[in-house]
This record gives sequence, C-alpha cells and structure tokens, in this order.
Amino acid sequence: MVALAELEIYCSRPHAPTRRVALGSRNLPCEPSPGFGGVLLGGVVARFVAEIDPDMIPDLEALTHELESGRRVSQPRLRFRLQVDTIGLDAVTHRLVDNGDALAFEFDERGAPEQQILGAAYSAGALAPSLRRPMMSIIRRAISWGGPVGPELIASLSGFRGGITGSKNAVGDPVKWALERLGFARESMSPSSRDVQRNYRERLREVHPDHGAEVVGAAQRIAELSEARRILIGR
Repeated sequence: MVALAELEIYCSRPHAPTRRVALGSRNLPCEPSPGFGGVLLGGVVARFVAEIDPDMIPDLEALTHELESGRRVSQPRLRFRLQVDTIGLDAVTHRLVDNGDALAFEFDERGAPEQQILGAAYSAGALAPSLRRPMMSIIRRAISWGGPVGPELIASLSGFRGGITGSKNAVGDPVKWALERLGFARESMSPSSRDVQRNYRERLREVHPDHGAEVVGAAQRIAELSEARRILIGR
C-alpha cells in the first residue's frame, strides 16, 4: 500500500477549554489539477461535512472564497481558532492510498468534524495562488457531495464522468492516461480532434462485443475510451 497524498492536522482535545486547530505536515501533490492532493482534501471535507451543524455551511463556503482570494481570515471559524503552535494538540492524519487495485481513503476519526474540514480548507489556502482556485473548487464540490465517500467520490473530484472510478494513473495525470488509453505515444501530447476521433473508433472496434471482444468488462472498457476522448477533445 502506497500513500499518494497525506494531510496532518493538529486538534485540540475534546474537553480542552479552547477550541483550536493547527496544520501539520502535508504531502499534497496538486498538479495536474486536482492531483492526489486535491482528491484527498475533497475527500476529507466530504467525509466529515455531514457531521457538522448545517447552519455552518454558509460560513464554510464563505471561508473557501476568502482563502481563495488570499484575504485575511477572521477567527474563529466553525467555532475553532486556527493557530501555528501545536503544543497541547493531538495529531490526526488522513491519507489517499493506492492499495494495488484502486485508490482509497484512510481517515483518522479522532477530533471534531469541524477541525478536519478546517484543516483541509486551510491547507488548500496555504497552496500557491495558482493552485488555490482549483483546490477551493474541489472543496466546494465536496461540501455538496451526497453520495458514498469512496471510488465514486474520487472519480467525481478528479473530473471523471460516465462511471469511471479512476486508477492511480488516471487520477495522477488524466491527459497522459487518456493518451495511452487511446493508443497515442507518450510523447504525442497534442493530437488533433480528428486523430482522437480516429483512434477512438479504432479502439472501440477492438473492445466492442459486436466485433468479437469479450462481453465481460466490455461496458467499462467502452466507458474508459469515451472518457479518454472527452478529456482530450475537451481540454
């Protein structure tokens, strides 16, 4: 099992007199967007957002816009105060991992849900300005997510459609995955729409049961080809 992204958050203890949160070490690769880091940040928000008071959602959404613009953020938010000092706080760690078959989340369930969400939002806000906008967009998408926190969420946060769950290669570099899926050489990074359509039709014939291909798994293979075509033509 390999950790592809990791987020450490420091949380005040449940019975502490003050409610605090701080950021710890972070490994959040976010390029090409959203990258493994963006998927993890969105996953943390989607996992814990249903456990907070719904009345806090407007403040959370406002916070993402403040962080995206780089404005000074007033404290506390969601009833917790952000600080730099980690003394007296407990560390929790969330990960996005490759378990050999698929990508999966590993969540640390300790700490309040507000602390986990704030840790993800503030971590996105600490990224370079060019990355903040797409990462905040990911977080806002996660706030409204209503499905299971698993492969479907990973696919949605990564921008995949049509039931594609997203492998390590697909999430890590969707364009490269799409090129390889449609049979383009790795160095051929800018095929024309005409070339994409041609390769799509050729690969579709190879995997379609009507042309003698295996029936088992055919729907998934066809969906992957369609998604690869969309990525290359729509990018």
